Amino acid sequence: MAVPISLISRAKMFLLVLSLVIFSGSGQAVAAQVVSSGDLAKKVDQYMRACVKEGNFSGTVLMARKGEILISKGYGMANFELNVLNYPSTKLRLGSLSKQFTAMAVMQLQERKRLSVHDPLSKYIPDYPQGDKITIHHLLTHTAGIPNLTELPEYGAYMVNPSPVLKTIDLFKNRPLDFTPGEKYKYSNSGYIILSYVIEKASGRSYESFVSENIFKPLNMKNSGYDHQEIILKNRASGYGLTDEGLMNAPYIDMSVPSGGGALYSTVGDMYLWDRVLYGDALVSRKSIDAMFTPYKEGYGYGWIIANLNGRKIITHNGSVNGFLTHIARYVDDDACIVILSNIENAPVHEISRDLKAILFGEKYEIPKVHKTVSIDTAIYDAYVGQYEVNPTFVLSVTKERDGLFIQGTNQQRIRLYPESTMKFFMKMVTGEVTFVKDGKGQVIQLVLRQLGQNLPAKRIR
Repeated sequence: MAVPISLISRAKMFLLVLSLVIFSGSGQAVAAQVVSSGDLAKKVDQYMRACVKEGNFSGTVLMARKGEILISKGYGMANFELNVLNYPSTKLRLGSLSKQFTAMAVMQLQERKRLSVHDPLSKYIPDYPQGDKITIHHLLTHTAGIPNLTELPEYGAYMVNPSPVLKTIDLFKNRPLDFTPGEKYKYSNSGYIILSYVIEKASGRSYESFVSENIFKPLNMKNSGYDHQEIILKNRASGYGLTDEGLMNAPYIDMSVPSGGGALYSTVGDMYLWDRVLYGDALVSRKSIDAMFTPYKEGYGYGWIIANLNGRKIITHNGSVNGFLTHIARYVDDDACIVILSNIENAPVHEISRDLKAILFGEKYEIPKVHKTVSIDTAIYDAYVGQYEVNPTFVLSVTKERDGLFIQGTNQQRIRLYPESTMKFFMKMVTGEVTFVKDGKGQVIQLVLRQLGQNLPAKRIR
């Protein structure tokens, strides 16, 4: 599933990655300039090929503006073991991009008087604890306070088995709420899993059937659906993860578990059809569309994040599920859309989206560079071991283990650093660079983390 673009996060199925939306490798700087459609396609292709060469991207990309598709192309492999290439027709799991379709299904049912976003959860699951205080609106906006399924200790073992939606709900149903419903925002995949069941109760149909008949078929999204591992699905990509040992097959997940929170698949072409209908009223009224795109707490709407990026309104979301990382960015005032679907779960989709946006609007961007590990005396790592404070709530811990140097952010996974020089290091599992800074006496006093084109200083505190 996914989180706001202002945080780096990927819950497992939706994995967490080191960060604070501060990602990006440095590379060749390209000055801002206006480009034609043909030049734009060449620039995007040059940029994406550099991403593939860097080793952390494989997938499909689409960019469009004012009703014209500027580029729609596959990069890397849909299946690395069989040497099958990615094409625009390749089907990839969406992860939390599924949430926007779940939200649309809720709005359709509301317009048909089958439910209301103000309905209490107890109307659909009578014995749900505090269900009379939790509304559908709370579930849609991640303000219900329900613990996030994918953060539960038992989730890793649970996700590999088939699970009817009510059984999945039982896994978190009786756990204490994180906060009073409506009090604050906290991203929770659990809410959208519950919404899958609400849709089924209100419509009298399965979630899969309702979304297919009421969204995919009317939009001619023939290459989208609910993913079932056992079904032979032509042009389906395999999912991978990038580790310090190299590319690995992603851990198995039974797609009955994420349900309306992350179980759908699609193609970049179908996602563009989806983008286009959201400018009109073919599926629901403009009133319902406006409700979906209203920023509530923390800028989250109904299955979408509404924000302002460098002066441009953006309606966006990302998605993560074992082996896949996805992203859609809609610059609605410019009638522009960027869709990125990757079958590498740690692909730098936020950085890519940012740079493709820069190419689209003639802004500055950097072409990713290929990092090369150099051989150095690992004894110097001892000087770097310590705690580095980004802010009072986020500390970077640098540790040494045998001949390796590692970095770990607060509540994040540990990631290995690879030397480019005695002072500068890079990461393989995510896109980022770390440079250590010494004072006049040769003492290490801070590190600078470079991600998303930003240099983030962290003062040494220990």
